[in-house]
Amino acid sequence: MRWYRFTIIISLIISFLSYNGWSQAPHETGGGQHPEKLDPAKIILDHIKDAHEFHFFTIENHEDPHHSFHASIPLPIILYAPTTGFHIFSSSRFGHEGTDVYAGFKFNDHKEIVATDGSVVYDFSLTKNVVQMMLALLVLVLLMTGIAKKYKQGIGVQSAPNGWQNAIEPVITFVRDDVAKPNLGHKWAKYLPYLLTVFFFILINNIFGLIPGSANVTGNTAFTAVMGIISAVVILASTNGHFWGHILWPPGVPFAVKLILIPVELAGVLIIKPAALIIRLFANMVAGHIIILSFISLIFIFGEMSKVAGWGFSPVSILFTVFIYFIEILVAFIQAFIFTNLTAVFIGQAFEGEHDHHEAEGHHANA
Repeated sequence: MRWYRFTIIISLIISFLSYNGWSQAPHETGGGQHPEKLDPAKIILDHIKDAHEFHFFTIENHEDPHHSFHASIPLPIILYAPTTGFHIFSSSRFGHEGTDVYAGFKFNDHKEIVATDGSVVYDFSLTKNVVQMMLALLVLVLLMTGIAKKYKQGIGVQSAPNGWQNAIEPVITFVRDDVAKPNLGHKWAKYLPYLLTVFFFILINNIFGLIPGSANVTGNTAFTAVMGIISAVVILASTNGHFWGHILWPPGVPFAVKLILIPVELAGVLIIKPAALIIRLFANMVAGHIIILSFISLIFIFGEMSKVAGWGFSPVSILFTVFIYFIEILVAFIQAFIFTNLTAVFIGQAFEGEHDHHEAEGHHANA
């Protein structure tokens, strides 16, 4: 029941925060023209993409929009221009709408920082995805080192575990017994630290992404691409001669078929397997956020037709949002597991021939 109440509260907060975002979309233009039409797709994409600030909500001043209150945390802008050197300043210098010019720099239409004179700019800014990823890493390190310290003191070994040990130990055991050992055989202990790091790092970022105002880090292709590339490097580093022999010259296959099969096998190892890890995580995490924001947007779509319809649909939208939130909490764990499990499967396939070799040795020894 506590999870249920928590999810309802979070959903109401999301609805409130989203209201501020959507309420800014239809505004009156000069000359008494009709208000601009609501564009839910643009607003949803703005909510899930990266930014140079953590924006939580806005309290509008309808008499003077320039004095509206924006609850946000601006992040540092770090730029290097070959002609003028390094520039470090707050993203608030560009204004809340991002239309101001500061120190000869501005945002272009794609929200990229460019120089007003058209010169080259190298952007090293800390965006909200980067900052949140650092926070997730800090949480992971503090959590695991704290638990490790307790085990060194004998807590959980000579006595019953306590605190976060009760929550983390079953997950570690699950990854060890149901992911590492079945897929990696006798080498499970060698790869278990990497698999645990991947699982918990993705899980923490997934959960952080469910907090209103936070960044959807695992729904960013840059993040998933780096995670996929690192796993690809680990997979390739685990290969052996037997593996490459089957890839580069498949045995028992006609020569004409080999000419087709070899490029396909190489693409599978170098491109398809990493892409499967990258796209699966990205697509699933983005989809959940889009669904939640879509249900909230229905309130304002109905509200444009009629205020009564908008208010009438609000309870339905919130109930669906609560339901999807429960699903997203589950998906956060599932996607961390799937990424970790597929990584273990691919690593196990990389030295699959070695398994056969060890089994043959054990069979001869028993004989």
